Amino acid sequence: MRAYALGLLALNLLTLIWGTTFVVVRGAVAEISPSLLVLLRFLVAGLFFLPFLFRLPPGALGPGLELAFWLLLGYASQAMGLEHTSASRSAFITALNVVLVPLFLSLAGRRVEGVWLAAFLAFLGVGLLSYDPRQPPLNVGDLWTLLTALTYAIYIVRLEVHAKAVPSLPLTAVQVLGTGLLALPWALAEGFRLEGVPWGAVLYLGVAATALTTWLQTWGQKHVPAPQAAILYTLEPVWATLFAFLVLGERLGPSGLLGALLVILATFQAIRRSPA
Repeated sequence: MRAYALGLLALNLLTLIWGTTFVVVRGAVAEISPSLLVLLRFLVAGLFFLPFLFRLPPGALGPGLELAFWLLLGYASQAMGLEHTSASRSAFITALNVVLVPLFLSLAGRRVEGVWLAAFLAFLGVGLLSYDPRQPPLNVGDLWTLLTALTYAIYIVRLEVHAKAVPSLPLTAVQVLGTGLLALPWALAEGFRLEGVPWGAVLYLGVAATALTTWLQTWGQKHVPAPQAAILYTLEPVWATLFAFLVLGERLGPSGLLGALLVILATFQAIRRSPA
């Protein structure tokens, strides 16, 4: 029970940090390519985990590289999507993973009970929270973000498996450094330059929103089942909205307030009792 509670705390903390990143990423991809942004943020994050590569436990390399692949695909598709779609639309489409995670687990033969209602409430809440009638119809950025939701759902499911078998810090080290290495050919193919790099954004994304959050997620999902974790992750746009209110003075309308309330209710529904 204590480990479960600490896992919930870790996952809630990382959603708070994630909530600050949509605007940061959107501003950064206006100045540099998504490939360079992904490469730099993971190289910065990887510096914190280099010592763990010299004492990897047996069986850590393969799982870490598999997770790195899904991470790269998710981060890359989200960054490319944010070149064409709004931060709120991106948050909403990414939240599809809350439904995809229990669906994938069910298809794999695992009994998933007690989360479908919470998943539906969370997805509906994010939809109300992100709704903006001024946004244009479906665009190519939305399609890229749909790929983000798909790959991130796979990542959550696979992370639950590997986090229980491999120590958190070595597994995080391989994920982070592996994602940076996998992003290198993509960045080289686009012919990147370091002039004009928004280093403040890169350092924040690398240290707080990649190194810290990847470790928190890896450690947290060792103790929190994937379906509940996916629902907790929908708190991200709630935090994003709160920061927008505190920093930018943006206010929610009635539908947004209802959406935020539904997400919070969904998280309480999902975590009201620890798993057996």
